[in-house]
Amino acid sequence: MSIKILAFAAGLAIASTAIAQPAQLEVADAWAGATPGKAENGAAYVSITSPTADRLVSASTPVAKTAELHTMSMQGMVMKMRPISGVDIPAGQPISLKPGGDHIMLMGLNQPLREGQSFPLTLNFEKAGPRTVTVTVEKVGAKGPGPATAQH
Repeated sequence: MSIKILAFAAGLAIASTAIAQPAQLEVADAWAGATPGKAENGAAYVSITSPTADRLVSASTPVAKTAELHTMSMQGMVMKMRPISGVDIPAGQPISLKPGGDHIMLMGLNQPLREGQSFPLTLNFEKAGPRTVTVTVEKVGAKGPGPATAQH
């Protein structure tokens, strides 16, 4: 009888350990807009959810010389884009990097981004560290206007 109790207790301990694993930061819906002709720059977008507060501090990808975090805002009657040092990720609140807002600017593309292609993008977080995701290139305008129409 005591062996059965011991086995049951061990099973509970293993199950509770699996359940008690902390939730992880998640990156989803990674996409980029296809770029026209000889465009030198593009943009990538993602959704991020984290159970604890964190901060996206940088990004990198082999498809561009640099990847910068940017935001867009109205200045007078003109939408302007500018680099930012990071994007805060509030605990438990999903955020989206999307056209017309915060996004990842891909500067110095090695070649145009073509619809249907995919490429790796590494996002670096203050606490969670690096996360590499696969970005799918979508048709221009498929998920909203890109930042290419804005002025720096």
